[in-house]
Amino acid sequence: MYQASSQAQVPLPRAFSVSSSDSQRPNLSADPKGLESSLHNLLTLHSHNSLILRHHTEKAKKEAIKKAERVSELLVETVNGGVQDSFVYEKRIEQEIRALSATVAKFMKQTDQWLAATHALNTAVKEIGDFENWMKIMEYDCKSITTAIQNIHQD
Repeated sequence: MYQASSQAQVPLPRAFSVSSSDSQRPNLSADPKGLESSLHNLLTLHSHNSLILRHHTEKAKKEAIKKAERVSELLVETVNGGVQDSFVYEKRIEQEIRALSATVAKFMKQTDQWLAATHALNTAVKEIGDFENWMKIMEYDCKSITTAIQNIHQD
């Protein structure tokens, strides 16, 4: 950071010319001590004004830096807030995905169990159908045998 030097640089006094309006002023060249003290006063006043201006400039610079830092902090907080929200949402989504995966696995097991049960039921129904068919064949055979025996007895 730029630091102001502790010593004030004093510019050299400029030569001034006497204009026609200055002719009405008292003649300062007649008293060299008065001119020297006036120049010294002007130099002191200029140094004092320069120091005040430098002080105000430094103060304004420090305030501008503080405000820029605050703006930077607010921007970082805003960006980080969005990132933090995204991170929280991502964690929630991951939890939901895990829960859904567990639910899907559970439903797949249930589906497999239902398929096995329906296959077993289907097999049982087929067996019942086969047994019914076997019973009908047996009934027909028994009737045929009974009819044959009755025919033999009648003869």
